[in-house]
Amino acid sequence: MPAIQKFVVTPNLPEPLKPLLEIAGNIWWSWNVEAISLLRRIDPDLWDKHAGNPIAVLGSLSAQRVSDLAKDAAFLAHMERVRNDLDRYLNISSWYEKEHGPDHQEVLGYFSLEFGLHESLPLYSGGLGILAGDHLKSASDLGLPLVGVGLAYQYGYFRQYLNHDGWQMEDYQINDFYNMSMDLVRDQENAPLTIEITYPGRTVTAQIWRVPVGRNPLFLLDTNLPKNLPEDRDLTSRLYGGDNDMRIRQEILLGIGGLRALVALGMEPTVCHLNEGHSAFLALERIAMLMEKKELAFDTAFEIVRASNVFTTHTPVPAGNDHFHADLVRTYLPRMAERLGLGVDGLLALGRQDPTNKHETFCMTVLALRLSRFANGVSELHGHVSRKMWQQVWKGVPEEEIPISYVTNGVHTRSWLCSEIARLFDRYLGPRWFEEPTNKTMWDRVDQIPDAELWRSHERMRERLVGFVRRRLGHQLLARGANRVWVREASEVLDPEALTIGFARRFATYKRAALLLRDPARLSRILNDPDRPVQLIFAGKAHPKDHPGKEIIRQLVHLGQQPEFRKRITFVEDYNIEVARYMVQGVDVWLNTPRRPLEASGTSGMKVPANGGINLSILDGWWCEGYAKNNGWAIGAGEDYEDQEYQDEVESTALYDLLENEIVPTYYDRGSDDVPREWTRIMKNSMRTVNAEFNTNRMVEEYTNRFYVTCIQNAARLSADDYSRAKDLADWRRRTRDEWSQVKIRCVDDPVNTAQPMGETLKVTAHLHLGKIPSEEVLVEAYHGLLNAEGQIQDGETATLFPGETGTDGLTLFCGDIPCRRAGLRGYTVRVVPRKEGYPLDRFETGLITWWGVPDAGSCSKTSSHDHEPARTT
Repeated sequence: MPAIQKFVVTPNLPEPLKPLLEIAGNIWWSWNVEAISLLRRIDPDLWDKHAGNPIAVLGSLSAQRVSDLAKDAAFLAHMERVRNDLDRYLNISSWYEKEHGPDHQEVLGYFSLEFGLHESLPLYSGGLGILAGDHLKSASDLGLPLVGVGLAYQYGYFRQYLNHDGWQMEDYQINDFYNMSMDLVRDQENAPLTIEITYPGRTVTAQIWRVPVGRNPLFLLDTNLPKNLPEDRDLTSRLYGGDNDMRIRQEILLGIGGLRALVALGMEPTVCHLNEGHSAFLALERIAMLMEKKELAFDTAFEIVRASNVFTTHTPVPAGNDHFHADLVRTYLPRMAERLGLGVDGLLALGRQDPTNKHETFCMTVLALRLSRFANGVSELHGHVSRKMWQQVWKGVPEEEIPISYVTNGVHTRSWLCSEIARLFDRYLGPRWFEEPTNKTMWDRVDQIPDAELWRSHERMRERLVGFVRRRLGHQLLARGANRVWVREASEVLDPEALTIGFARRFATYKRAALLLRDPARLSRILNDPDRPVQLIFAGKAHPKDHPGKEIIRQLVHLGQQPEFRKRITFVEDYNIEVARYMVQGVDVWLNTPRRPLEASGTSGMKVPANGGINLSILDGWWCEGYAKNNGWAIGAGEDYEDQEYQDEVESTALYDLLENEIVPTYYDRGSDDVPREWTRIMKNSMRTVNAEFNTNRMVEEYTNRFYVTCIQNAARLSADDYSRAKDLADWRRRTRDEWSQVKIRCVDDPVNTAQPMGETLKVTAHLHLGKIPSEEVLVEAYHGLLNAEGQIQDGETATLFPGETGTDGLTLFCGDIPCRRAGLRGYTVRVVPRKEGYPLDRFETGLITWWGVPDAGSCSKTSSHDHEPARTT
């Protein structure tokens, strides 16, 4: 092949149209109704052809169309309004400035393996990426100094199509970055800015792409460069492609390379947010960089980095977390282990629940938990599941006290809201409703929207969804070589006025897409009622290696081909943001049937209420918090089952019962104006209760106030005075670890009374041997609560015991009171953990804890042993 000189052709617009490049180049346009209207107006046919990609549209315009637009006064006025709106958005005083001051120099780095911003940037697979994209959008709305870091996938995630048998097939289409809303970052010499990452025997170079997301940039690393080896160029080829060897190399690129990219850009982060464990290697790189730049010891750098990391886990099952065999770590990270001064075995210990177990795999989630000051699940239930799943990282700590909290996910409302409903909100909630999406008082105004007006707006969106599905299904059938009669029938599937239920998500088996299909005869009676018809729209992808998930899709497609279901059940291929937008805007009911408690959060259902849809879901993930009895329907009452077949039978029956007895009758109970009054009441309740709470503005504000600001303060405090406080903390931790074996709870005094009146307090006195550890450097607590049938404390609480005198026997007295607030059989024990006053420590992060009752606890003559009959309360 001859040598090829590359060059780039960019859209060339006359001066009057130059603002179009600025507007199209910032993903802000994707959540601004007027901006979308403007960009679509450029050329509606090209807009549809290029899947709503404005850069590709501008690059495809004919000279005549450019000339016409430049002379179109109405278009130019529209463009000017949108540009002014963008300028106002970029420069207006933000929530973050008002809450935390205008003079902030910090940078918050948000690292994720995928980002879902718009269908024209296919760099995502599903919920994790969509959540990351919405997080960036709300960070921009709120004015946070946050930058996103990810990978620029040349082929992204697969495009889905079905063969003649309904079996999912995968196709990978190339992403043309030069025709997307992104630009290559260049240095002062106008050459692409690059960073380097070392792999065994070679160095890999990555260039950096920048995607403007409102006020905030998203930076994406790209290794598809001629100077790299073919296997290294493939690092940024596909999302979730390849084996574990490919995955660890991608995660090294994301974590280590991503951090180096921010440093090269002059944006070294003060705080890092790890969205899932994929980027956890960045914590090791942060430590190594501090050690090298500031000549710090590992322990000191560890304190600074850990104090300023935030980690969000999204996976409720152990198998869903990345585990690497020790040999892979030995292959790819010996240089990192050397830089840290740990040795490979020391590095491996950081990623093992039991650091001493050399047979345990290296887990990225464990590494992230160990190296992050804050960790959280993505719903209240998922926080509970995560604490149970990772309890062994904190041995000896009660499950409910494991330091994994929760921040329930949300959605970026404007990105998912249809224009019809947005205009209603403008009219009845006020024109600035989108600037205060967390204002519950504002959302109460949905009651002012006339029922008929709300219903007619929603009906138009359902009609729009039906039209979209018909067109899409026709294209699918033609591509599949289906029967020509079926292709003609595609233009008649679905009824624009029928009750429409949507189910769209990843086709993992635990999501149970086929739960509604368990009884085809009963389902047929529900769907084909001549007076009260119901229809189902399905969409979603199975992982390429998930054959059970693919089989569910095949069965669903086969069922939909049966005569009684052909016009009532449809499967929309190639689920993406565009399909999701049509569905969440147009369905009447959003169905969610996961096997509890395997749905970490499930944000798809949060997108529906703003558009007038109503949720019908298992009480799992976010719906446990969102369900309020008058704003949707719950399948079951949150029961957990051991027999999955029995669970499916019970919950599918409950689902059919809800449809037959509540949902379908309510939908078709119309007034004289053909408006379902009870249904619209539920729609408004859903809007009012869900929108204010389950949005990413609330979520990002929560991350900021609970985690980011504290991490910024931690970093500043530990870095002050030439890192003296960090050094002091590291010395204290090392000294405490060395001397902790001396800490013993020798005995605990019996209570004075055998029964305590409710409302009184029970005095607790413990005698501790502390050795060389000062009493002010320990936290002594009585851990107390009701006893279960096995005699174990459940849902325990703590009461602090305060130090008293140290006797001649070397024992220090600690005393405190337990409040007797509830009657019943109760118990207590005593524990000791290290503490360092004035430092950012969680009580369990040192991994050191001593409980009363260890084998060598000893005893003293004036007290009883630890297994005495607990005091009775009345």
